[in-house]
Amino acid sequence: MTSEPINLFDFEVLAKDLMEHNEYDYVAGGATDEITLRRTRSAYDAIALRPRVLSGFRQADLSTTVLGRRIEAPFMIAPSGGHTRAHPEGELATARAAAKFGTVMGLSANSGYPLEEVAKAADGPRWYQLYFYRDRELTVEMVKRAEDAGYDAICMTLDATWPSKRERNIRNKYQRRARPNYKTDAPDGAATTAKFDSGQSSRALVDPGASWDELAWLRTLTDLPVVFKGIMTAEDAQLCAATGVDGLIVSNHGGRNVDTTLATIEVLPEVAAAVEGKVEVFLDGGIRRGTDVVKAIALGAKAVLFGRPLFWGLAYAGEEGVAQVLDILRDEVESTMMLAGRPTVDAIDSSLVAKMPALP
Repeated sequence: MTSEPINLFDFEVLAKDLMEHNEYDYVAGGATDEITLRRTRSAYDAIALRPRVLSGFRQADLSTTVLGRRIEAPFMIAPSGGHTRAHPEGELATARAAAKFGTVMGLSANSGYPLEEVAKAADGPRWYQLYFYRDRELTVEMVKRAEDAGYDAICMTLDATWPSKRERNIRNKYQRRARPNYKTDAPDGAATTAKFDSGQSSRALVDPGASWDELAWLRTLTDLPVVFKGIMTAEDAQLCAATGVDGLIVSNHGGRNVDTTLATIEVLPEVAAAVEGKVEVFLDGGIRRGTDVVKAIALGAKAVLFGRPLFWGLAYAGEEGVAQVLDILRDEVESTMMLAGRPTVDAIDSSLVAKMPALP
């Protein structure tokens, strides 16, 4: 392999040597047997493209809009905790790279830097991700801080309300890092008290009893768009549409919470059909190639998000590494669109994809 990474898989190979072993495992690992994690790649590979020719255009336009804001390509940075696991500048570097590229930076409540510092690092589009907390006043506080710092949307993670069993973390005796957005959090290096998942003590804060009624209450707190993250069924997608969510993210938490689910790309069509155009649909999970992005859009996503590759880029070269990851993915999306005969993101539809025939 060349010393310079030329695709997102190359970045991961390099990051595995550059990151501390337990930190690499924390990011790369999934729940229990990691079945969902492993089969996600094959789910993308099982989708075939049906390219058209003589389309009459000389350049592709990759730009699109999400929640009314233009981004330069149909992919965004997923909210994922603790970018400082891969590089000391963490989310500050990621935010700068995302802003220069022209896409959304999703910031996790479990970030390595306070949400206000990340907002000041770069003036790009940004979403703030949090949870429905047991302490409602904490939810109020987080939403107001995000508003005051200039975030453009609130992203509520719904699928992380109970400890998951991540066996790599258990074997590594993983100790979580401090999370400066929580004022009462333990100091850096303090061990988690979670029963299963070393590194996820936010479960003590998150309300496992939250219900769909919470959205109406959340709407009283903010006028920002609200995105629900963790939707994996048509039934929940219909509830999103019925309750007035602005956007939803088809997500299984990267296979990190409950194992043996379907891949997100497999459930995307039913989710997209269920909302009947009333809710913007996004997808995360397994995005590694430009063809993955195009396939997701063809199956109903307005745009996609990715998480793990940004850690690999950070480990490789900080802000510049994240910029390289974004540029490589952009180039691959552009190439796919040009060769498939789709000049714009809106021109990508279900006629572009088909189920890959099984090999004999």
